[in-house]
This record gives sequence, structure tokens and C-alpha cells, in this order.
Amino acid sequence: MINVTCAIIIIDNKILVTQRSEKMKLPLKWEFPGGKLEKDEGETDCIIREIREEINIEIEVLKKLSNSIFDYGTFKINLIPFLVKYVTGEIILTEHKDFKILNKSELLNLDWAEADLPIVEELLKLEL
Repeated sequence: MINVTCAIIIIDNKILVTQRSEKMKLPLKWEFPGGKLEKDEGETDCIIREIREEINIEIEVLKKLSNSIFDYGTFKINLIPFLVKYVTGEIILTEHKDFKILNKSELLNLDWAEADLPIVEELLKLEL
């Protein structure tokens, strides 16, 4: 099982989402950005590092949400989501094809990576 953190990034009461590139597994699917937990790395340290590396912004972790475990067949993922807020920096994508900053109500219009769907559902029930 692969442990992966992801960030639900709040910017002006909207949510930043990213689209996977054609070269990544699950090409062109939408997801909450993040990445693999490294050996001996804490979950919050991981998400702060991954967002800095992948999107070039600084975030503040607000709270952890419920993990999403999904079996894609060739690999199994334990997605560890964090609700975070944007602090500073210019969004520059280093791995993803695209990003959007959406209202919560617009999230269900995207073609999501399957592991992210339970997180979207949980997010829709939260007050931001």
C-alpha cells in the first residue's frame, strides 16, 4: 500500500484542484495535490513539502480529514487528506497539467481520480 498525503487548499473560500498530466498514472484525472510519504517523514511535513515542490506555494495545515483507501488493481493507495489554507507564493505547476480554483459546488463536475472521490464527498459536508 502506498501512503500519499493530499491537500484541500482553501484560497478565498474556494478550493484549488489539480489535473494529472498525460505522463502520470491516472492521466488527466483531477485530484487534490500531494504526494508520497517518505521514510521517517511525518504526514504534515510531507504535505507541506509536496505542495511546495509541486505547486510552489506555502500552506498552513488546518486539520486532517478521513483517509481514503482505494485499490486501483495494479496498486493500492492510502490517501491522507488535509484541509489547508493558502499562505503565500505564486502557483507554478511542476508536475500537473492544469489547476482550477473552484467553489465547492463545482467540484462534482470534474473527472476525479477514484481515491479522491470520498474526500470530495466529505468536503462537501464541511463548512469552510
